[in-house]
Amino acid sequence: MAEPEKTEPEDLATETAGETEAPEITPAEVEALRAERDELRDRFMRALADAENARKRADRDRREAENYGGSKLARDMLPVYDNLSRALEVVTDEQRAANAALLEGVELTLRELLNVFSKHGIVRLAPEVGDKFDPQHHQAMFEAPVPGTKAGDIIQVMASGFMLHDRLLRPAQVGVSSTPAS
Repeated sequence: MAEPEKTEPEDLATETAGETEAPEITPAEVEALRAERDELRDRFMRALADAENARKRADRDRREAENYGGSKLARDMLPVYDNLSRALEVVTDEQRAANAALLEGVELTLRELLNVFSKHGIVRLAPEVGDKFDPQHHQAMFEAPVPGTKAGDIIQVMASGFMLHDRLLRPAQVGVSSTPAS
């Protein structure tokens, strides 16, 4: 059996000493390496900034989708609210007495719809007659001169408006007083 070669400690010292000698680097090479280092550092910092911006953008998009993702469904539910409200508005006293259970069911359904709206950040805009017209929240359906009112006052409310968090889902539909004809 052959024994593995034994390396003398002196031979090892000579070999490692030869390997540790640094090659001569010219100032131009040093400058080129510094420039490359600076460019790589710059690219790295830009990549870090891009990654941070992408993270922030994804977070913002996620929050927006969470808050406003259901806005189409919410907008489609507004006519349901309108119809239930109208049904309750036109009931006479005779009908109320004859159909008490049915009307109670409609009232409970409307109340539950408003609770669901509230749970999802939908708030009803309910302007009153006499309030000032606000084009950010109201849609003027008509203008009419009405004695005893100022121009821009709401004289009739046809439909409530709705906000989803801070966005307008539907403006309140109102009639507005115009300047009285002289």
